[in-house]
This record gives sequence, C-alpha cells and structure tokens, in this order.
Amino acid sequence: MIPTEERLRSSTPSPFEHLRRQMNDVSGDKGILKEVVQPGEGPPVPQNASVLIHYSGFLEYSNRPFETTTHLKYPQMMKLGRDVTLAGLELGLLTMQKGEFSRFLLQPQYAFGDMGCPPFIPSSAAVLYEVQILDYLNSGQMDDFIAMSPEEQNTAPLSTLLEVVNTLRSFGNHCFNQSRYDNAKDHYKQALMLLGNRETQSDAEKEEVKTALLPLYLNLSLTVLRLDSPHKALKYGNKALEIDSANTKALFRCGQAYLELHEYESAHGCLITAQAKKPFDSDINNLLSKVAICYKDSLDKQKDMYSKMFRDLEGSMKM
Repeated sequence: MIPTEERLRSSTPSPFEHLRRQMNDVSGDKGILKEVVQPGEGPPVPQNASVLIHYSGFLEYSNRPFETTTHLKYPQMMKLGRDVTLAGLELGLLTMQKGEFSRFLLQPQYAFGDMGCPPFIPSSAAVLYEVQILDYLNSGQMDDFIAMSPEEQNTAPLSTLLEVVNTLRSFGNHCFNQSRYDNAKDHYKQALMLLGNRETQSDAEKEEVKTALLPLYLNLSLTVLRLDSPHKALKYGNKALEIDSANTKALFRCGQAYLELHEYESAHGCLITAQAKKPFDSDINNLLSKVAICYKDSLDKQKDMYSKMFRDLEGSMKM
C-alpha cells in the first residue's frame, strides 16, 4: 500500500504544473507556455527590435529570483538576437505588446538545456520568467537602413527614413532620460545627418523633412545645454526657429542659452516673445524672473565697478 502522505503528494500538482493549466502554448510543442497578466497595446515586438524590459527568472519551489532587473531604475535596452540569450525568452518577447506583463514557463530546451547553468540552474530545469515590456524600438529596420549606401537611402521611401529617424530620436530620448547626454547627442546628430543627406524631390517632402528636423533641433539644444555648451544650444535653438519662428520651446531654449552666456537682454527678448504665446507657462515665467534678477545683479556690479573707477581716478587727480 502507498502511504497516505505520498498519495496526497502525488495527487497535488506542483507549482509549475498548476501554472501550466492556465497558460497558452505559444511554441506549438508546449516548450513555451504563456500567461498574460496585464495586456499591452499596439503591434507585437518586431524581429531584431531593441526592448526595454523588466524581468525576473524563477526556479520551481523558489520565491527568490535567480536573476532580476526589477531593482534597476533604468534597465538596459536589450537587442534581440544579441543581448537576449535564451531562445524561449526571445520567442516569448516576440509575442508581447508594449506595456504588457506576462509569465513564460520555459522547458529546458528553450532555457538552459540539459546542462543547466551551475550553480544557479540545475540540469534539465524548467524555469519561469515574469516579463514586463516597458518599451521597444524597431532597431532592426534602423540597422538595415544605416547599412545601405547613400544612393540606396535616397531611393528608399521617405516614410522609411522618417521611421528610422524617429527610432534614432527615441534612442536619444532613452539615453537623455538616463543622463547619458553624450550618447543622446550622438543619436540625435545621426538622425540629423540622415535627414540632411536626403535629396527631397517635392515641396511636400521638404515640409515632411522640416517637420522631422524640428524636434531633433529642440532635443539637441537641451542636450548640449546639459553638456554646458550654451553656444551650441543657441545654434540649435535658432535652427528650430528658422523652421517655426513662433515655437515656444525653441524660444525658451534660446532664452536659457542666452542666460548662460550672460546676454540678459537677448534672453529677456526671447522669453517675452514666448510668454506672449503662453502667458501662464510657469517655466517661462520663472526663467523670466531669474533673467531679471541676474540682469539687475549684473547692472549693480557694473555700477559698483564704474563708481570705484571714478573714485580711483579722482583720487589720483588730487594727488
């Protein structure tokens, strides 16, 4: 007779067996099972994309992950086919949408294989991954476009170029948000170069290129300000104003740059123009107040300096 305790143990499903019952087969051979915890939106992750994810990997009967990124404020952008090394995890990611949170149960052939990964992963172990897609970028399309010759890039549809430029700008924004300003600048400038190389054929194309240039100039202006380059910030701000002379962000960036350059009257002029368009914008109003204080301090220092010069001159004449 089988002891009662052993019978109960054999009839009670293990944690992974329990999960299997509520998961869907996404690989066709039950090697990758998926449960959507929180749906995402938009198209699924494309091949060769770069993904920004939080993930945690678990062994059965363990509540502590053997690897996780959830403690990171800024997880690393990972390139499919290069940085994601588990076949099951990569195939699972290709089924996900932006914002989605899902669980994947991977059989050994889709995870660490028969060998495992000692000492953390035993041999022939199934593993559970909890994954959240924060964002993804279609970097595969970008890589293919950049690999083209200039002639091929010029004959490619303008829509493809604009998608690539938008991807580069998104990479730049990701770097900027992590305070990696030099990397952000490089991505923005690469996007500028691609747009600058485009031989536009019609007025409509020229307008589309200008529309794509404007946010790049604005982003570059702010980025180089963070890199303590107000002259360059002013250059990019003025380029943005050449495209849209009433753009309040461009006027604000120029105001910031002029303030850093101690050109207070020019800063005041840019900000007053911006304020006329957005009178209740707190950033504009606060910077205007700062410019007024700095300008007054500058005038007071000049006045003190000239007073001292005259006193010194009068003293030398009396002698």
